[in-house]
Formats: sequence, C-alpha cells, structure tokens
Amino acid sequence: MALLDSKGRLFGKVSILDLGALLIILGVIFGIFFLPGRSGSVAQIGSAMEAIEVEVLVRGLSVKSPDAFVAEFQGSETTSIVIRNQPFANVGIKSIELLPRTTPVPQPDGSVLPLNDPRPEVQNIGDFRIVLTSEAQKTDNGYVFGNNKVKIGHTLRLEGFNYDFNGSVIDIRAVEK
Repeated sequence: MALLDSKGRLFGKVSILDLGALLIILGVIFGIFFLPGRSGSVAQIGSAMEAIEVEVLVRGLSVKSPDAFVAEFQGSETTSIVIRNQPFANVGIKSIELLPRTTPVPQPDGSVLPLNDPRPEVQNIGDFRIVLTSEAQKTDNGYVFGNNKVKIGHTLRLEGFNYDFNGSVIDIRAVEK
C-alpha cells in the first residue's frame, strides 16, 4: 500500500487537507490557552491591588434640581461604573461637587469677569466634579480596572437606581494609607 493514493489520502484513509486543517486548529488552541500575551488576564492574577481615587467631570447633565441630585448622589455610598461597555463593579463615592454655571461678561475697563449665568434654561443643567474610590491594579502602563485600563480622558458611565450618565476622567491618584 502506498503512502499517498491518487486522491491525496494518507494510507487511503485520511485526506492531507483534513490533516493540515486539524493541525492548524490544534496549534491555535494551544496558542490561546498555553501562550498568553502580556495583556492576558492570566498574567494579572498575582498583581497587587492599590486603593485609588478617580476624579470624573460631568458637563451639562440635565436634571430637574442639581442641588437635590447632589444630595441624593452623596447619600448613596456606591455607584456602578461601566468602562468601554464593560460593567466593572460598584465603586465608592467620596464626594460630589456642583460646579457653578458662569458666563464671561466683558467689563468697561476691558477685563472679563465670570458671573452667574442668568438664563432660566440653565437652572436645570449641572456640571459636577465627582471623586470615586476603588481598588485597581497598577501596571507599567497605568491603572487597570478589571481588564480595562483607565486613564485621564477616558469616558466612564455611572449607573445607579435612577441615573445613567457619562463623565470624563480628569485625574487618577493613589490613596495614601
């Protein structure tokens, strides 16, 4: 019996193309499970967690009463965050601050002063600075929440019982213990 027959089968039973496809599939499976890259979650298992604070800026959030929203938000101890459409976890709320809505007003001497915005439609719009607390892994490239890096400029989505809005990260700092 010949090693290859006229139809390209080994010992008349197995096609060479089928055998090649099987070897490629086995190689891919081996590569996924046994050779993870630097960013694979298997390499992060032993990483130390650090307590950090993430400062988030929320601009132009439409709420009926910004002051009441601040009181309600501050009353809850945690909120849920979503990073790049991946739910992370509940994080602590350290503080929330309602930023004043101002408008630049030119003065007769040529200077410009920021004064409270008198327009009635802005009374239901708020800008907030929120400080969140959590545990994150510190890597050479920054802090990692779950499997997502979080850096200044990234957008976080905050979700709670009656709110769901986006904010931009403006600061990340380690907390001294």
